[in-house]
Amino acid sequence: MKKSFLVILLTMLVLSVSAQEKKVKTGWKFGGALPAVTFDSDLGFQYGALVEFFNYGDGSTYPDYFDHTYTEVSHFTKGSGIYRFMYESNHLIPGVHMTSDLSYLPDQANHFYGFNGYESVFNKMWMDDKLADPSYKTRMFYRNERNQFRFKNDFQGKLSGEHIKWSAGFAFQNFETKSVDIDKLNKGKDVQLPSITDQPGLYERYQALGLISANEADGGWVNTVKAGVAWDSRDNRPNPMKGLWSEIGIEVAPKFLGNDWGFSKLYITHRQYFTLIEKDLSLAYRIGYQATLTGKTPFFYQSQVITSMLTGATSEGLGGASTLRGVLRNRVMGDAFILGNIELRWKPVYFKFLKQDCYLGLNGFYDFGRVTKNIEMPADLSSNFGSLYETESYSDYFKPGTEKFHQSAGVSIMLAMNQNFVISIDIGKAFNEQDGNIGFSIGLNYLF
Repeated sequence: MKKSFLVILLTMLVLSVSAQEKKVKTGWKFGGALPAVTFDSDLGFQYGALVEFFNYGDGSTYPDYFDHTYTEVSHFTKGSGIYRFMYESNHLIPGVHMTSDLSYLPDQANHFYGFNGYESVFNKMWMDDKLADPSYKTRMFYRNERNQFRFKNDFQGKLSGEHIKWSAGFAFQNFETKSVDIDKLNKGKDVQLPSITDQPGLYERYQALGLISANEADGGWVNTVKAGVAWDSRDNRPNPMKGLWSEIGIEVAPKFLGNDWGFSKLYITHRQYFTLIEKDLSLAYRIGYQATLTGKTPFFYQSQVITSMLTGATSEGLGGASTLRGVLRNRVMGDAFILGNIELRWKPVYFKFLKQDCYLGLNGFYDFGRVTKNIEMPADLSSNFGSLYETESYSDYFKPGTEKFHQSAGVSIMLAMNQNFVISIDIGKAFNEQDGNIGFSIGLNYLF
């Protein structure tokens, strides 16, 4: 957990909680900068920083902006990190809203819980070394290493009237997937993790069972183009108080772009915002659907949630801070899924900090989602499992036909500067222990 963010938030609130008159901003303004100093027993110390700048131009569109840059460099001492630069503009290309994102996202211990939601059993005892339980296997049982390079560009412009818009984009992404580097994690530890050979994790078992093919086990390039249409009548992008934001599109990964796999996906997202108390209280909801239309999607890309515009360092799930808060990260993976979020958003306190307009927000949320089309599993999986793992039970790993809605609820604390730099603290509780227990995350921006 990023405790340094919380310290800064509390300091800002102590300094000033009095209501202040809002003033229009012009020109380039410093959005905010925060250190990233954390510790994880498996990943090591994290150190780095993030910074944002906004260009409000002549102020005629405030709180909307002309340009926006976001830079983050943070690193864990054992290999994971975020190295990201994002540029967003509403005027560089006349009449076009664009974002360009260049990132490298190494992940030493990426979460992998299998396919098709509840049809893949999660057993927390297998990875909890703090419990005196003979069933413990390894803390890394539901982990694999995943390193992602991404160069992503999204564009949107008016198609007809004030609210109907076209969207398009292209992305070059490389995923490197492999087993967790146990030797690196064991370095300097008194209690050693078992090797992958002695205790293979779920990622290795899926390969042995043929659920992850040799062609996709090591990752590869996924280069895509996409196009769609949208209806956007939001009154403010960072935190709309009213309006609609709906979109439908298709993303294609053709083989002629250098892909080892050819596939296409449909994505549909509808968001709506209702003002309950002018400027201070709103109700917002999001409903999304995503499905593979043609071809076979490699397993490591099934967790990516497609949108017309990338709004954070990652957009993936289901499960985790950007989809189902409180549910284990990437817990729900299928060939098609439905996602929903409902939020009650309140802004009870406005104040000044370093001569900047700020407010404190409190949200209550309910999240839900499920697989609607399974990733295909071999018909003889049960017999193959028995021949490979004679001392284990097929039902300890797979329960066909049990998928249903995954649900969570919780609260968010939001701190915004100049209405655009928004820090969020989310605390979510999963309804089903198969999805985990309580999730805590600190990040940027409203969820949608």
